[in-house]
Amino acid sequence: MEASSASRYPVQFSVAYPDRDLNRLTTLFRIFTAIPILILIGALEGQGGSYASHGESWSFATGAAGLLFLPPLLMIVFRQKYPRWWFDWNLQLMRFSSRVGVYLALMDDTYPSTDEEQSVRLELSYPDAKNGLNRWLPLVKWLLAIPHFIILVFLTLAAIVAVIIAWFAILFTGRYPRGLFDFVEGVYRWWNRVIGYALVLVTDEYPPFSLSA
Repeated sequence: MEASSASRYPVQFSVAYPDRDLNRLTTLFRIFTAIPILILIGALEGQGGSYASHGESWSFATGAAGLLFLPPLLMIVFRQKYPRWWFDWNLQLMRFSSRVGVYLALMDDTYPSTDEEQSVRLELSYPDAKNGLNRWLPLVKWLLAIPHFIILVFLTLAAIVAVIIAWFAILFTGRYPRGLFDFVEGVYRWWNRVIGYALVLVTDEYPPFSLSA
């Protein structure tokens, strides 16, 4: 059977479901235990502009801090190149930010690593900027992505409610309700696809309006 268009999308995101009892104590005080790693990610993101997404903060800096947005845009437009080390920086920062976001969303009680994958998988396809990307499209991708951003505002609010419900569920049962977990994972997946398209510029393929993998 042919894979769905969503499964072929160049940005892939998933979180391993914790089929075990989660740590109730760290769940209870999660906002406080996360403070050190939030300080660290804030230092990485520096003074660049930021876009917040339910526990994840995505910077699109014009300089050396945060997600590189303007430098790849200029290189694609004028040179049809996407330097590999810029791509690797964006990928690793997105992975780190995702681990922190997943930890804040109570989806994993393992403290976020700065380099290990842990339960979070995020893959971006390295683009062939010369043959695979339209050199002018990066100038308007943020505009084309506005419908996604509007929908994601409401989905993010719903995800926050889901995490609050999950917080109580973990405190009483030790488990993250699977339906809530899948929904929050789907919202993160949608955000990552839109960010990969509109800000990290790794693909010209328009993101699907879907929570599914």
